[in-house]
Amino acid sequence: MQKIAKKFVEVMRECSHVAKNGTNSFHQYKYATATDVLEKVNTSLTKHGLASVVTPTLLSMQQVTTAKGNVEQLATVEVSVTLIDAESGETLTVKGLGSGQDSSDKAVAKAQTMALKYTYMASLAIATGDDPEADLHTDEVMQPKSAPQKNNFANSFTCHDCGSVISQKVADYSKNKFGRFLCLECQRAQKSVA
Repeated sequence: MQKIAKKFVEVMRECSHVAKNGTNSFHQYKYATATDVLEKVNTSLTKHGLASVVTPTLLSMQQVTTAKGNVEQLATVEVSVTLIDAESGETLTVKGLGSGQDSSDKAVAKAQTMALKYTYMASLAIATGDDPEADLHTDEVMQPKSAPQKNNFANSFTCHDCGSVISQKVADYSKNKFGRFLCLECQRAQKSVA
């Protein structure tokens, strides 16, 4: 694993930062797009002779009802990314999760894209600052006016940025302070960016 590790370090160095070129017009913040992340990573991987083989696995597909009463599909996907060194044949595998929601047939594609983007961002330690996903349609229909979006756990809610479970008190506070539901750690990160 010594040769692939050395090349992986070079990819990490070259991909250490991705600019935030996307804009979430609903919540008024910028984010690094999947296109920008994948283009930068692919350029560096191929430069160093590392092939990338992505294997997605659909973990769940369920119907959800939005705050406006519309029924949409919510997909959760795990991706396994195997990097293969073209010179030595050594391999390195990293995994990640992503969820995507859509009213037509794009939920799985959104989940795969999110999973791949965040697998590379976490594995390569890519810095962008606060980097929530932006999907104007989902944000608009899923944001209830009076109460946070509940997840499947009793009396708990989900952090908009990292997906961790948070209490109603934390969800209410972060919604009032930041305009979205954030866990304590993501609130601290948001304060340090401001």
